Order: sequence, then C-alpha cells, then structure tokens
Amino acid sequence: MQNHDSEPGLPLKLMTLMNRFLATLLLTAAAALPLPALAAALDAPLACNESGHQFIADLIGQQLINPKPTHVESNSINAFSPVPHADLTAFGFRVFAVVGFEKDDPIFRAGDGEPLAQSAYGAVVFASEDKVKSALADAGSTAIVHHVAPFITAIFCKRN
Repeated sequence: MQNHDSEPGLPLKLMTLMNRFLATLLLTAAAALPLPALAAALDAPLACNESGHQFIADLIGQQLINPKPTHVESNSINAFSPVPHADLTAFGFRVFAVVGFEKDDPIFRAGDGEPLAQSAYGAVVFASEDKVKSALADAGSTAIVHHVAPFITAIFCKRN
C-alpha cells in the first residue's frame, strides 16, 4: 500500500523554511543589539598642533564623524556631526559637533564670505565657557574658547 500522506522532499522544504526563519530571527536580534560605542578623546589634537585637514580627515577615517558637513558658515567653517555610536569628548566634556576648514581642500565646502583662516578646526562641547577655559588652562592648550550659547562652548584652533 502506498502512503499518500508524505510528499517527496517535504523534510528538505521544512528544513529550508526553518533555516530561513532562524536566520531572520538572528538578524532581527542582532539589529536590536546596541552598536558598540566608539570613544575618542580629542584633547591631544586640540593642543592646536595640526591642520584642519588632518583633524577632520582623522575623524572621518576612524568613522567617528559623518564625512559630509551638516552646516557651512559664511566664513567657510564646516560643521560635522558625530556618528550615532561615537562618544567624543574634549577635556572631559561631551562633543556634539566638530568644525574645520582647510583652504583648497576637497573635504570642505567654501562659504560665501571671507574664510576665517587658511586652516582651522575645533569642537563644540556641552559646558560653560568658564569650565572650558579652566580645563584648557590646566591642560596647557592654546585653543581659543568661544561662547556659543548657555552651556555650549566652542574650542577652536586656527592657523593663518
């Protein structure tokens, strides 16, 4: 007597479906896991001993900032955002943007006004101007401190 209940290749089809289901389940679980944070302290470069190109290119190369500027000022200063999984700090303060410019450098877009300098770079941090000035003085940095807004301060290096 012939058994009509089983179809040829049914175990193979079930295995394929189960494998697809498990693969989908694993991919979904992996996507839900948090990305490992990439931490970087920008204290050393903010000692103002490198160019705007070197500062920004290094951060792009390490995949710590988005390679395209989010904003360009009329003085050609380009603002770059950290990637979502980056944890950037400067002198212990959390960085929420890095800025830079290098004349005639394809990384940067030119603004519609006079460039601030031939080369400039820095970081914008969540901290008061006084706290940032104190931290830079303690570290011996020659960076310029610029008040942006309450509890938002720019740490800036420039070369002519």
